[in-house]
Amino acid sequence: MTTPIAGLLLSKMETETPDYSLTEPLLVVMVQGGKRILLGDQVFEYRAGHCLVVTASLPVTGHFLDASPHVPSLAMGLVLRPTVLAQLLLEVPAGRWSRTPADQPAIATGEADADLLDAVARMLRLLDHPADAPVLAPLIEREILWRLLTGPHGGMIRQIGLADGSLSHVSRAIQWIRENYAEPIRISGLARLAGMSPSAFHRHFRAITTLSPLQYQKRIRLQEARSLLVARAGDVVGVAHLVGYDSPSQFNREYRRLFGAPPGQDAARLRADPAPHDTRHLPCERPLA
Repeated sequence: MTTPIAGLLLSKMETETPDYSLTEPLLVVMVQGGKRILLGDQVFEYRAGHCLVVTASLPVTGHFLDASPHVPSLAMGLVLRPTVLAQLLLEVPAGRWSRTPADQPAIATGEADADLLDAVARMLRLLDHPADAPVLAPLIEREILWRLLTGPHGGMIRQIGLADGSLSHVSRAIQWIRENYAEPIRISGLARLAGMSPSAFHRHFRAITTLSPLQYQKRIRLQEARSLLVARAGDVVGVAHLVGYDSPSQFNREYRRLFGAPPGQDAARLRADPAPHDTRHLPCERPLA
């Protein structure tokens, strides 16, 4: 859920139900419980005291670990804003950040060190002091981002603030796919948008997202279809066309492969169960990623 502090998110999950998320650039710190994230064929797991860092919009599948009504999974998230990171990059001494390859997957997990956890705790305490938050929250946000930039994930975090980095270029294409997911994909057009040759674009896109552009689009289409089906009961064919499928049978087959049930059956289950099964922005528990 959102909070009165801009960019600060909280989550509480009481079940281990899988969720299907479209992430945003985000830091998630797990306070209690754990989560396993699947991106393509890669698996990332983090538990209490660990953090998840995401640097691009990614369609992921999440499975909560050890979550129950008595011991829910608890986490906080902080949106990673490129403008703030770009300002901090000017203050990081040369050689201070880790030399992470620019084209590593845009997601990583690891242990949150004591300094990062201390800053996160102080940010959360501001929720009890709303009069202080407008002044102190931006300062603590900068501290959290500084800890990330100068920590083991500094190289990948740095890419968010670089206007001329490969992540920034690929993100233009990612944004186009998200906004035009029902349209046919032309690799040459996406490559021009990213300012790359088609072969370089395909290589960078797969390195960052672990998916090909077509696989990425398919996940976006199917997650959007799932959301639409909850509101449009019984209109499976109509929803399939809305998200870009010309063949209802192909839509049914790919939907069932991803979500484990035919579209109509899955939508009926979701309408009967109000628990969150699909998140559009967070890979963890809004479920936050």
